[in-house]
Amino acid sequence: MKKIIVTGGLGYIGSHTAVELSDKFQVVLVDNLSNTTIHVLEGISSISNLKPIFEKLDLKNKSDVKSLFDKHSDAIGLIHFAAYKAIEESVGNPLKYYENNLSSLIYILQEIDKLNHSFSLIFSSSATVYGQSINLPIKEEESIKIAESPYGNTKKISEEILHDYSKVNSNLNIISLRYFNPIGSHQSSNIGELPIGTPQNLVPFITQTAAGIHEKITIFGNDYNTPDGTCIRDYIHVVDLAKAHIAAIQNLIENKNETNYNVYNIGTGKGTSVMQIINSFIKNTGVELNYVIGKRRIGDVKISYADNSKAIRELNWEPKLSIDQAILSAWEWEKKIRKI
Repeated sequence: MKKIIVTGGLGYIGSHTAVELSDKFQVVLVDNLSNTTIHVLEGISSISNLKPIFEKLDLKNKSDVKSLFDKHSDAIGLIHFAAYKAIEESVGNPLKYYENNLSSLIYILQEIDKLNHSFSLIFSSSATVYGQSINLPIKEEESIKIAESPYGNTKKISEEILHDYSKVNSNLNIISLRYFNPIGSHQSSNIGELPIGTPQNLVPFITQTAAGIHEKITIFGNDYNTPDGTCIRDYIHVVDLAKAHIAAIQNLIENKNETNYNVYNIGTGKGTSVMQIINSFIKNTGVELNYVIGKRRIGDVKISYADNSKAIRELNWEPKLSIDQAILSAWEWEKKIRKI
């Protein structure tokens, strides 16, 4: 089986992608365990019936990246998830985000540059590069705005680095996937979203509050110009998102793109408000939630949802799982890990 390296492979999206990859590829998972635990490896193995190779490495350490490529020089591709991703934390500690998110990518590209065979790279980008979009739904051609946060800026700069580098390395084929908002967990409940510390994303905060970990949920602003006053996002089931990576890597391996750098939106194409997510949880689980309205959060945009037609057309991929399914799967995962 051909070998694919997955950085941040024990993280939320990385672990779900590893499961989907394991049917067709030998998977090498790389993680420094800064925002996950080694137990995720057991969950991946239990679903796929295969134990991926695991390398505990810190990708902002140049020698670690070199050792990774020396050891797995036969890999034909890499999916790069490893990055810090909390918007609010990035506002308070921007240098932490610039050092980690940018240096790791640069060191990986420097090692790819040494290879003498064709190589495929999938970059984990984000819809945050669009900022507050002028046009909705958001197409890939939408102008890139000044980032609302240092986190978003690291994604923007990373895409610029990849675009520039693609012009000088004809052996490298790159796809940047601009995610919208992944939620949910694998149907087995053996892997899911498990942030260390206080969750930065809405759905794990909801499920942890329902499980009694937190007293209440704060909705950051209900005075936006939206139907219910709360922010609107494009929430996509993490399994659908994981499958987009399989479609993308197959696309690169089969050389289906005309250029060696391409960008795709990965979302459902529909916007859902924060309040709608909360109401969906209550409706589908029968569990009441204690929530309060707080001030707007620095770095948040009002409305963001994808035009995903390019990915559907060119990657032969489409989302199939609903918001309700995603929320129920997230709750089943929470109940399992809390033994409720």
